[in-house]
Amino acid sequence: MGRRGMRVLVIGGGGREHALVWKIAQSPMVEEVVCAPGNGGIARLARCVEINPTDLEGLSRFAQDQQIDLTVVGPELPLTMGIVDLFEARGLRIFGSSGKASEIEGSKAFCKELLKRYGIPSAEHVVFEDRDRAASYIRSRGAPIVVKADGLAGGKGVVVAQTEKEALEALDRIMVARDLGRAGDRVVIEACLEGEEASFLAFTDGESVVPMASSQDHKRLLDNDEGPNTGGMGAYSPAPVITPGVHERIVDEIMIPLIRAMAAEGRPYKGVLYGGLMIKDGNPFVLEFNARFGDPEAQPILVRMKSDIVPLLTACIEGTLTGMEIEWDSRAAVCVVLASQGYPGLYEKGRVITGLDQAESAEDVVVFHAGTALQEDRVVTNGGRVLGVTALGEGIPQAVRRAYEVSERITWEGVYYRKDIGARALARLRQDCS
Repeated sequence: MGRRGMRVLVIGGGGREHALVWKIAQSPMVEEVVCAPGNGGIARLARCVEINPTDLEGLSRFAQDQQIDLTVVGPELPLTMGIVDLFEARGLRIFGSSGKASEIEGSKAFCKELLKRYGIPSAEHVVFEDRDRAASYIRSRGAPIVVKADGLAGGKGVVVAQTEKEALEALDRIMVARDLGRAGDRVVIEACLEGEEASFLAFTDGESVVPMASSQDHKRLLDNDEGPNTGGMGAYSPAPVITPGVHERIVDEIMIPLIRAMAAEGRPYKGVLYGGLMIKDGNPFVLEFNARFGDPEAQPILVRMKSDIVPLLTACIEGTLTGMEIEWDSRAAVCVVLASQGYPGLYEKGRVITGLDQAESAEDVVVFHAGTALQEDRVVTNGGRVLGVTALGEGIPQAVRRAYEVSERITWEGVYYRKDIGARALARLRQDCS
């Protein structure tokens, strides 16, 4: 009797995890995908089990009992809690960074100090544990200035303050009102870098780095990059700001030095390394690092990835990544996030979504579910970011058009989405043509 195909467990329940499940399920190496806890869309591709992503003991027991061959971690919290260390101690294969390595995302202060120590380009910064000292520093420096909560804040812990008043208000929300809980025990105050932001993700086995296609996300809630920061309202790939020359510099001056720095610190880094970068006149600077796939960047990136993802995941675990390459679809991909009214603040759940069947049958479009649930035979809203409509096109303009055509077919009471996803790429392409 031949060996059965792989049984893969994906941890998480958002749009990024739907994209991972969708991609992993295509692998000829895989027999079954299980997701904990999953969502309404993931349930069509994988067996969903009600285990919380932070229940590390429950997840490891499940992986042992179900003879899971490979676990892939979506969100940052289980990584920073040490899920990889626990699984590895029990002889389970898991893709992701160790607890000590995940501190690159779990503590912005740790990240900034590491960058400074190893000469990796980033903005000037100072770390404060005392609110009054931080406030007097802000007053001495003036605005614009960046205020960051040190710990994990679900993409909502960074304020780029245009005025001194705005910076002080952000400081008080973080350190006095404790809006972000323990994440606000310390703050990092940074100089404000100018330029264009981009996301750069790479696979790494602790020594080699295999870059993914470039991408760019839209963090702000409203058009023209206004309003509060969110987990991300849309993304596209490739990002025109990352030219071949900039790409090379990011790999040579940022990604490889960071992997070497982590090894030198006794925190070997395996998994996905996500650099949030600012590009100014072709020079890349680090804004932050994340220890996992971006959400929503994973959606357009994985839609463009033609190679089987499973050999890449296993090579990162086994230390055999050297020489591997990824084949990409030459077309562009654009993801528009459809959100609940009120997000990133309070919003209602349980609204019935209509138009999904028609949207999901569109050519070269994948509708990834983020905050959805199945209620009898209906799909209902169950989160702030609800869906990610991801479309391929011959270039960014065509992909944008297609993503919005399909987004317009989907509706529920209070649906909201930005109307300008891809605007920076479109502006850059117009500039390059003129």
